[in-house]
Amino acid sequence: MNKNFQFTLKATDGMARLGEISMPRGTIRTPAFMPVGTVGTVKAMYLDQVRELGADIILGNTYHLMLRPGPERVARLGGLHELIRWPYPILTDSGGFQVMSLSGLRKLDEQGVTFKSHVDGSTHHMSPERSIEIQGLLDSDIQMQLDECVALPAERKEIERAMEMSLRWAERCHVAFGEQPGKAMFGIVQGGDLADLRIRSAEGLKQLDLKGYAIGGLAVGEPQAVMLEMLETTLPVLPTEKPRYLMGVGTPDDILKSVARGIDMFDCVMPTRSGRHGLAFTRRGRINIRNARHAEDIRPLDEESTCPATREYSRAYLHHLVRSNEALGGMLLSWNNLAYYQDLMKGIRLAIAEGRFADFYAETIEMWERGDVDPL
Repeated sequence: MNKNFQFTLKATDGMARLGEISMPRGTIRTPAFMPVGTVGTVKAMYLDQVRELGADIILGNTYHLMLRPGPERVARLGGLHELIRWPYPILTDSGGFQVMSLSGLRKLDEQGVTFKSHVDGSTHHMSPERSIEIQGLLDSDIQMQLDECVALPAERKEIERAMEMSLRWAERCHVAFGEQPGKAMFGIVQGGDLADLRIRSAEGLKQLDLKGYAIGGLAVGEPQAVMLEMLETTLPVLPTEKPRYLMGVGTPDDILKSVARGIDMFDCVMPTRSGRHGLAFTRRGRINIRNARHAEDIRPLDEESTCPATREYSRAYLHHLVRSNEALGGMLLSWNNLAYYQDLMKGIRLAIAEGRFADFYAETIEMWERGDVDPL
């Protein structure tokens, strides 16, 4: 196994890219979807299942793990990989998204962010340097810079201020990270929905010659068309030989369209969160299993799936579990959803390798639009 962090671009098909990230803890096949394990668990799933579905890497959340169990405790317990029994790569986000989502509980200045814990009200300060220190104590393999993510829509002045500060924080994180063989720190492009600010952010980060680059601050309230426009604006500025990560995205449709524009990595809570609320993602599109029409439907979600949750349990049973608020319902639908996401990524990678991504793209969307067929 490679002792250094190395990204290899293996093939392209249009703007879509097939690649591979080699790290000491494993190889990440790209385009990749990273299941979100916020506090050290992918909700409603065993990590053995997550691995079996095809995940090469999962994501942990610096802010939440800082609050509990605490980074120093995790370090004493052997690091996050050891604690959660996941010996493969882990990416940790920096806490930047919580700067936005918990805006009522924080104060922000040039030095960093002071959070009021949503758990017990205690006060914590996270500077760029402390964010990298925490991620180091967690022993994550890919670490993200601390940034400020602005909810859209927003005024240009506010977007520009946050983008410029995120650039300065990126440099401080880069210095704090230093040289860590086998690990990587990614910068995060900000700039909201303004093309010129996105370009300035990408150009500034490129000067730091980081191991990878993320696109942040999207899927935060703007229409999909705006998100895709920002990708088309930003990606040509970033180095082709480095991985590109679109943070917090998204639906299968978001993923497919973003791969078509050159994105390599994704994460999102959607497959597990939706599963816990009765929504299944399948190759026939979304299925709301709560709907009454499933109450006596003996078909599985998809008889052709390799996932037992998808292939072996009837819609009637899943409907009953979800309507009864049984935990097993959320577990089975989360299992189905993560299986579908990983099958989608596998299909994308194969299509790029075979030079037929455009056909795969069209066929996949056609299947979603055709939708689920009612039983006779």
